Parts: sequence; structure tokens; C-alpha cells
Amino acid sequence: MSPQITPIADTAQDLELTERILAPDGIRIPNPQLDVYVDDVDAAQLRALHRDMVILRRIDAEGVALQRQGQLGLWAPCQGQEATQIGTARAIAPQDYVFPSYRETGVIYARGAAPGDYVRMWRGEEGAGHDPAALRVAPLQIIIGAQTLHAVGYALGIKHDGADEVAVTYFGDGATSQGDVNEAMIFASSYQAPVVFVCQNNHWAISEPVALQSQYPIAGRAPGFGIPSLRVDGNDVLACMAAMRWALAHARSGKGPAYIEAVTYRMGPHTTADDPTRYRDSAELEQWRRRDPIARLEAHLRAARELSDEQRAETQAAADDVAREMRAACLGMTTRPPLAVFDGVYAEPHTGLARQRDEYAAYLATFEGAV
Repeated sequence: MSPQITPIADTAQDLELTERILAPDGIRIPNPQLDVYVDDVDAAQLRALHRDMVILRRIDAEGVALQRQGQLGLWAPCQGQEATQIGTARAIAPQDYVFPSYRETGVIYARGAAPGDYVRMWRGEEGAGHDPAALRVAPLQIIIGAQTLHAVGYALGIKHDGADEVAVTYFGDGATSQGDVNEAMIFASSYQAPVVFVCQNNHWAISEPVALQSQYPIAGRAPGFGIPSLRVDGNDVLACMAAMRWALAHARSGKGPAYIEAVTYRMGPHTTADDPTRYRDSAELEQWRRRDPIARLEAHLRAARELSDEQRAETQAAADDVAREMRAACLGMTTRPPLAVFDGVYAEPHTGLARQRDEYAAYLATFEGAV
């Protein structure tokens, strides 16, 4: 007899199939499967998670504003996905290596990004907005799903070296339809690579709803590859942290890959080049506003009398400070000379690169003062 799997028919049913610790109104719900992984999280740590999410939302809003003002070529908003990104990223160990997509602003924030790191790539100044070696985060990946293959390759290296590391990769629900993601899962399972797959199911792959491309919960695919999975409420920061701790412990112990589907929602456009009003019902948007991840944790803290108005105001002021620093870093960037695009391509220069550089220099010379 074939297994009975509940299809994703609508948003309400979708949410019923997720594990959570905090309800949308902030009430703590007993969860034997997840509670053990966050029993150590006290009120101070919850306030820190709240602060992280508030700062991330402010960074995201500033990114959108900078793009609209012509300072950035593009921006990929993450409003609504703060709990998924902060909850999972704060569980990752310093020695672990992250392979993100293009929307993981919160992940690079949690890994210690500087103000300019959020905008440098989107401004077109560098191929990577941050120093991958310093943050242990690969450059943001624009090619849908490609980073999952990179993560598995790195994880195979970890296994070969016997290192105490885990590779973590993030991708959206739309990427699960890409061959790269499925190939990555096959390799990870076959070779028992220490890698964690994090699918941020934000319901929309640009203009295609998740129900169109996935008739069943996405987390249900992983066991078919021999990979254990958890499906959690992506707007519950505690559930996301617990799920990541479970997944990391599994991968680090030599048991192979693990998979998390965090069910969340993209409140803004796919990127600033997108207009979601053309394909998305405003009623659905309002429904998800009532599940806001920041408001959820704030309600929990306020009910426990662990977040005062003064603390909330200080957090917002800190967020505004980060946004100001980010804006100043963006506006203060100096574009490198065109030929600098060849710097750092290889560890050692070679004749092929020198030839390309000379050809490009000759081309630039046709534009007066360009070199």
C-alpha cells in the first residue's frame, strides 16, 4: 500500500502540517520533538533573537529604499522571512560553512557582515559583497539552486578531511524544481555528506505559487532520497532554531545530510524588479501579516514581561543606526578601475588572463578616459 501524504490544498492546511513552538499569538506550545533543542534558550536570548529580526527588517527596508533611489541595481527583499533566517543562522557553529541563495541577508548579518557587505554586490562593485573566508559564507548565488551542489561538494571535502564542520545551504521552494537541487540531494545521500538543506518555502517562486509546483509538502521529498526531514513553521524563530540544531547534530555526528522545510511567506516582491500585485491576492498578504514573525516573538516576550517599551525603543534605535551605517557605506563606495575586474581571479597570474586583460584594456582605450 502506498503511503498516505496530505496534499497542499491551501494556506490553512499548509500551516497545519508544520511543527511549531510559538503560536501566531505568541503563546508557547509544548512540542516534545523540538523543545529539547531549545530548552537552554532564556529570556535574554529571546530578546537577542527579537533584536536580530528587528535589525534585519530595517536593513531590508533600507536596501529597498536604496534601490528605489538608484543607488543599487537590484535588491531581493526578505521581509516576512526573518524568523527562518535568524533562527537557523544563530544555530550554526562558527566553523560551519554556509552556501546561500540571493535572499539570505539575515544569514550574512548573523555571520557578522559589515554595513557595506549588504550592498556591495547589489551595487555592482564586487562579485561578492562580503569576504567569504571571514564570514565562512560563500558569495550570494543568483543561479537558482546551484549553491546546493557547491555545499555538497564542500561537505564531501569535510568528510574526506575528517573535520568538525557542516555545510549548510539555503534555497527557496522554487529551487526545489531545479535539477541541481535534486542532484545535490542524491550525492549527499549516496556519500552521507555532512550537509543541511534549508528550504525557505515562502509560497511564491516569483509568480508561481508553491501549490502549483508541489502537490505535496516539500519536506516529504527528502525521505525519498534517504534524507530525514523536518517541516517547521518558518515564522516561529524558536522552531527554526530547534530544527537547525537537530539537523546540525545529525549531520555532525556522521549520519549524513538532513533537510528542513521552513514554511514562511515573502511579504514583498521577489526582487525590486517584480510587481507581486500582478499575481498575488491582497487578502492572502493580509492573512500572513497576522502571522508576522517579529510580532509573534514580541507578543511572547511582552506576555512574560520580558520586553519593555524602553527595550523595544532601544532595539529600534539600534536598527536605525545599522541602516544609517549601511547607507553611508553604500554612498561612500568608490568604483574600482575597470581593469581591476581581473584582480584576484587566480591565485597566480598566467598568460591567458594577461591576454584577456590586454584585450579589454585596448577596448577601454577606445573610450577616452575610461581606463
